[in-house]
Amino acid sequence: MSIAHAQQSVDVAVETGAWHAITSASPIVQLTLLILILMSIFSWAIIFQKRKLFKIIENENSKFEDDFWKAKALEDAYESLDEHEESPMAHVFESGFIELKKIADSGKDAKAGEAPSRPMLSGIDNLERSLHKSIENEISAMEHRLSFLATVGSVGPFIGLFGTVWGIMGSFQKIGATGVASLAVVAPGISEALIATGVGLFAAIPATIAYNMFLTRLKKEELTLNNFGADFLNVAKRNFFREG
Repeated sequence: MSIAHAQQSVDVAVETGAWHAITSASPIVQLTLLILILMSIFSWAIIFQKRKLFKIIENENSKFEDDFWKAKALEDAYESLDEHEESPMAHVFESGFIELKKIADSGKDAKAGEAPSRPMLSGIDNLERSLHKSIENEISAMEHRLSFLATVGSVGPFIGLFGTVWGIMGSFQKIGATGVASLAVVAPGISEALIATGVGLFAAIPATIAYNMFLTRLKKEELTLNNFGADFLNVAKRNFFREG
């Protein structure tokens, strides 16, 4: 191999480096890469935030559930809510307890010494709806921003593919303009194309993995809240509702 040929190969290798490919890319490709990088940054921010959130939720729910079953009365569990502000289970209990208190207060209109049997029975539906609505609100709060991860996971590769197609089109245009299909002419455009694809996958793969992982955790927390809601409803039925 001649010295001139070797030097030409070195020059081509330098000019087709990743950073050079990005800085020399067309504005469309650079904009595509910027969008993908921003999507990746936001995705990782959500991943770290949700990971921390679900860890806190799991710990706080466990603590509140222990306090709930240790409490001698529902009022005692209600008084301990200030210690469990980050527990979705505590929020569900709070909604149920408030609704139960409303039902109990409405039963006070009955005559003194007379058990409010049938009127109170109709309130069990209200209590069930209150618990169900509270659970839905908590799940919705935990689900917040997960859709962005799903979007990045599904759209990211296609945005990268757009940059790939654009880069290859630029390479063919250079070939057509110069009439030379050498590596020095083709390599920069191909580099742009491959980098756009790589960045698209770099943004999409972690987002997809995290979305599926958090979706599994979300289903687990939903099951936990539904089970607690059923337990709370059973406790309320045994202690506060009487059939006529």
